[in-house]
Amino acid sequence: MLYQRSSQLFVEAAKVIPGGVNSPVRAFKAVGGTPIFVKEAKGAYLYDEDGNRLIDYINSWGPMLLGHAYEPVVNAVIEKAKKGTSFGMPTELETQIAALAVSMVPNIDKIRFVNSGTEACMSAIRLARGYTKRDKIVKFSGCYHGHSDSFLIAAGSGLSTFGVPNSPGVTEGTAKDTLLAAYNDIENIKALFAANKDQIAAVIIEPVAGNMGCIPPKEGFLKDLRTVCSENGTLLIFDEVMTGFRLAKGGAQELFNIQADIVCFGKVIGGGLPVGAFAACNEIMDYLAPVGPVYQAGTLSGNPLAMAAGFEMLKQINSDQELFARLEEKTAYLENGIREKLTENNVVFTVNRVGSMISVHFDANPVCDFKTAANGDNETFKKFFHGLLKEGVYIAPSAYETWFITDALTYEDLDFTIKAVGKVAKEL
Repeated sequence: MLYQRSSQLFVEAAKVIPGGVNSPVRAFKAVGGTPIFVKEAKGAYLYDEDGNRLIDYINSWGPMLLGHAYEPVVNAVIEKAKKGTSFGMPTELETQIAALAVSMVPNIDKIRFVNSGTEACMSAIRLARGYTKRDKIVKFSGCYHGHSDSFLIAAGSGLSTFGVPNSPGVTEGTAKDTLLAAYNDIENIKALFAANKDQIAAVIIEPVAGNMGCIPPKEGFLKDLRTVCSENGTLLIFDEVMTGFRLAKGGAQELFNIQADIVCFGKVIGGGLPVGAFAACNEIMDYLAPVGPVYQAGTLSGNPLAMAAGFEMLKQINSDQELFARLEEKTAYLENGIREKLTENNVVFTVNRVGSMISVHFDANPVCDFKTAANGDNETFKKFFHGLLKEGVYIAPSAYETWFITDALTYEDLDFTIKAVGKVAKEL
């Protein structure tokens, strides 16, 4: 494939945008080469500025559950835009989507809409601190909750060591209130609580990790985490920005039958537009302004275009009783095909999958946390990525990202992808 137009556009972008991109992973730093500039998308396909068609396995990092330019969502946005794009005042639509979301997700009474997953997680942490009157939080190495200061923390040494800033601009004072835990290691969590008794406001976790590749929780891990939090008066926050409305109507809470205290949403809930949300029971949510003391606000929160897209998306998901079964079947079919082709060609690999989230790790050992994810052969991944790209298949340009499957994929698309994997595997 030729990428002359994309290459030219990247040069021009770099003159006026830092690194030529508005989100770092788009720059292809992890895989090398020039980023692909997209011109349009429809269904399961991307069409780039050079006229190439690519089968899409990132789907805007998750929200395109039903495919790009899904007609009911597009039409809803168009009709709403004709009546105004932003008011900074309440609309009936906000109540309608809130009521639908609450009806779909277990264990929540109220929901507050914001503009991104980052904002949702940031606000949830503030709410948890205000509600518990404690300062410290626990996050897991390898889990990404947006670029808010509290989450950009690298590992310290020892079980009870405070984190240190992972990015310039994050103060040490902020970092000291963030404790870092190992994903899927409940003993690590217990040690952190023992060393910080009555100080931890919240534990925030991706119930299925998606930012070190797809990593499922071990059997019993989330249940044990729920117990530890309850015993210590600490709120459990599920970051379901990726998993919410994707793994089930009620997200990971429904899938694993675990009740979180606060749940964060993004991606799917916006139908492709910038939307995030956080939700909890009445008692916790009523700590938010204007009824409670914890302040959170935003002019564009509940923006009518975003609400129109999200409401239509949730209605489609809620009414399609076979959607999640189809997604499961398609992703399992893809997984089996990938396993077969890589095995045939003696490639060392591990595949992780939960529902319609899947990732390929080039290491023979189980991948269950950030440390084991980092053991993968990144040089092999680079060849795998560019090989698939050459064949017309677009996966995430990083070994630490999940693939997201869309219902718009046909079995012909999946067979094409599996065949492409076979071609590339011969060269690995």
